[in-house]
Amino acid sequence: MPDVSPNIDDMNTRSREVFRRVVEGYLESGSPVGSRTLTRDFSEKVSAATIRNVMQDLEFLGLLGSPHTSAGRIPTQLGLRMFVDGLLEVGDLDGADRQKIDRTLTSNDQDVTSMLDQVGQALSGVTHGASLVLTPKHEAAIKHIEFVSLSLERALVVLVFADGHVENRVFTPPPGQTPSSMREAANFLNAIAAGHTLSELGAVISREIVARRQEIDVLAAELVKDGFALWENEGKATERLIVRGRGNLLGDNENEADLARIRTLFDDLERKRDIAQFRDLAEEGEGVRIFIGSENKLFSLSGSSLVVSPYMNADRKIIGAVGVIGPTRLNYGRIVPIVNYTAKRVGKMIADRS
Repeated sequence: MPDVSPNIDDMNTRSREVFRRVVEGYLESGSPVGSRTLTRDFSEKVSAATIRNVMQDLEFLGLLGSPHTSAGRIPTQLGLRMFVDGLLEVGDLDGADRQKIDRTLTSNDQDVTSMLDQVGQALSGVTHGASLVLTPKHEAAIKHIEFVSLSLERALVVLVFADGHVENRVFTPPPGQTPSSMREAANFLNAIAAGHTLSELGAVISREIVARRQEIDVLAAELVKDGFALWENEGKATERLIVRGRGNLLGDNENEADLARIRTLFDDLERKRDIAQFRDLAEEGEGVRIFIGSENKLFSLSGSSLVVSPYMNADRKIIGAVGVIGPTRLNYGRIVPIVNYTAKRVGKMIADRS
């Protein structure tokens, strides 16, 4: 493999066509593309041997690879990246796809999480991949807080917001908590929380515990101070990610290696591993971004590709993201406009609420 990364502009017309046709054939079928397949409708009359020579040159450049003894070639991660950056033709959004997405966004009456859950279902259905939707962090003022003991090691905090939104979060409380200490902690929090958002409450708690240390016993103070960090974290990105359409990742003709990668991806999706980075990826730039294979920091072990776009509120602030994940042979040209359109529609729906 050469020391200098190959450049699409350095290819001659024949090499570029062979490269493009191999990648497009692979993305369509998932199978290696052979030289005889390309000769059938190549733009010039060439022999299969000539095509094979070009393929060998592209393989030397690190753009194509041979998965097994088959004479066919598939694109490498480097090749896919070059194709996406230099040759990918992104079409207009198909009318039928637009209608399917629009049908999930006809009403702005339901709560945001329910709406985004439906968006995730539609996105996975339209793209035949797994959809990822990161819901906005709720930033309304808190109206009421209540704790419920579920067991010695599990508790529930009920958060009622001023706009009527309610969240139930299960967390592990500090040891030794009793129903009495939980009631006292809730009373203390309700006395100081009114008018504050969840993000603001952390600083208020630290200040008020010092100022009112005579008014609250040790156990309740631990639940207020240490417990807040625990249940506040439960509302971060790991709890705000909606994943739909996992079953779409199981194709009819997956080989053993593909199935192993899909199992790894399923495991990642189930554990929502490193999902906090999902919005970070989207925030690195406006518009749709494509992460291929190991470029995809979230799911790099599973050999998958992620197409993601942020959505914004009325103040043009990024508050969430939508995306599609699937095998590296995703139909990028079709999925990019779908993800782009969905993100813009979601952003408009949320902006219209404010």
